[in-house]
Amino acid sequence: MKIESVDLKHIAVRQSQYPKEKYPEFLLVGRSNVGKSSFINTLINRKNYARTSSKPGKTQTLNFYFINSLFYLIDVPGYGYTSVGKTTAKKMGLMIEEYIKNRPSLKHVFLLIDYRHKPSEDDILMYNFLKFYGLKITIVATKYDKITKNNRIKQDKLIRDTLKLEENTDFIPFSTITKKGREDIYQIIESYL
Repeated sequence: MKIESVDLKHIAVRQSQYPKEKYPEFLLVGRSNVGKSSFINTLINRKNYARTSSKPGKTQTLNFYFINSLFYLIDVPGYGYTSVGKTTAKKMGLMIEEYIKNRPSLKHVFLLIDYRHKPSEDDILMYNFLKFYGLKITIVATKYDKITKNNRIKQDKLIRDTLKLEENTDFIPFSTITKKGREDIYQIIESYL
């Protein structure tokens, strides 16, 4: 896939603000600081299009990136970061749930987890939440290059066992440094276009 155009076309906090056109949509979810902005920038082949921040909890809206005038990548607020406060965290959770429950154009979800760590309780909850809604899910293990080759088999097992991944769940190791996994993500997206 060649990325020719990218446009942050809609920023939404409620259903009435979602795009009206029915292009395929791909949702990106993950813990705060898992590297969603870097993931987006790697996918769209731009350096700083999606703003990266060393301070977690920056994204507080649903951001609809319109790619190649063919599909949307939707970036949502990261979960599991306490400094946003319980009320804000709850609002963001409801905003994500509203999107998931009411969006027939949603084709696939990319659940980003940090490859360096055991999946958190929040990661497990999100995976089970997405499964509950019968969504097609790919686990994207970010920061793959940070683990040595010798430890990767052990880390793969830890992640699969902790999330209790079903056999048919896609698991893609991803690196913004080496671009590992990018073509696999493109293939999944292209299968819906």
